Amino acid sequence: MSTVRPTWEPHEKHGDLTTRSDLPDTVYAFPKQRKEPMTDAKHVRNAIARFDQVLGVSDQDRALAFANIEKASRHYKVDLSETNWHQLGAHPQQHRQESAARAVATKRKRGVSKAAAKATATGRRGRGKRNG
Repeated sequence: MSTVRPTWEPHEKHGDLTTRSDLPDTVYAFPKQRKEPMTDAKHVRNAIARFDQVLGVSDQDRALAFANIEKASRHYKVDLSETNWHQLGAHPQQHRQESAARAVATKRKRGVSKAAAKATATGRRGRGKRNG
């Protein structure tokens, strides 16, 4: 268990679907930055998987995020084998945006459609065949 007090609280709004802006800070792994919402088990697993991809946060923010992930994982019964945030990774990919831009340029050279190039630039996956 970490020494940082978690701020995460479950949030289950009934009725209309909520938008990200409707969510309170307490449902985020990184509440100050409002990154990695954890409103169900799927989102908790996503926060764990993307922990080291979050940019612009301090070690203290990561410690709080891990405490929040621990609490949310217990609530939603998600197995978490890591015992501290260092095990989830602390080295975000500093050059992600540059790498994505190079990938788009390569796909354009190969003749990939504009929609596929845009999806690559925004990080979205297509649902059809792979291009290129």
